[in-house]
Amino acid sequence: MKLNCARLLMATAMLLAGASTAEAHIVAARLGDFYMGVVHPLTDLQDVVLWTATGVLAGTLGAAKGRWLIAVFPLGLLVGLSLGQVFSATSTQLSDAAMMLAIGLLLAAAAQVPTFMLCAIAFAVAVIRGAANGADLGPETDRLLFAAGLACVGYGAITLAMALTAVFTNSDGVASWRTIAVRALGGWIAAIGLMMASLVLAS
Repeated sequence: MKLNCARLLMATAMLLAGASTAEAHIVAARLGDFYMGVVHPLTDLQDVVLWTATGVLAGTLGAAKGRWLIAVFPLGLLVGLSLGQVFSATSTQLSDAAMMLAIGLLLAAAAQVPTFMLCAIAFAVAVIRGAANGADLGPETDRLLFAAGLACVGYGAITLAMALTAVFTNSDGVASWRTIAVRALGGWIAAIGLMMASLVLAS
């Protein structure tokens, strides 16, 4: 059982570290630049893992802290999108791995993160992933429409992840096994981040 879990973690880390750049212009040709902004991050495993992890962390801390991310996360995506050409692919992957490790450890430890730190973490994740999405864009892409789509999907994804986590951890007034499940998820996220960092540094 432990061997199978280790193999699954290794395969996931390799997929994340070795994911090829998405051909964003193909999506744009079919759906338009706004819809490309919506769909593009959902086709990237690193976006899915990090956005979900950030939303789960916020959801475990309660609505009073998590509601700040509704504004902070889309804003961070827009800032990162404007910096898309600044970061190299390697630095982005290392940053992704570091954020996965940090958020995973916070979830595994059931840490009570202050609101300011939660917002800083969410903003950092959003900037990193916004930059990664911006780096994939071709010169023919309407960046304003893409940015609008990216901000909308960021708002929806982070809000949905927070809401589902809050409902899951507080259902029926019995949170013990649910809390353990969230902490186990954090351990998996941290392990993926650690292995992803190792693969990037080894390449």
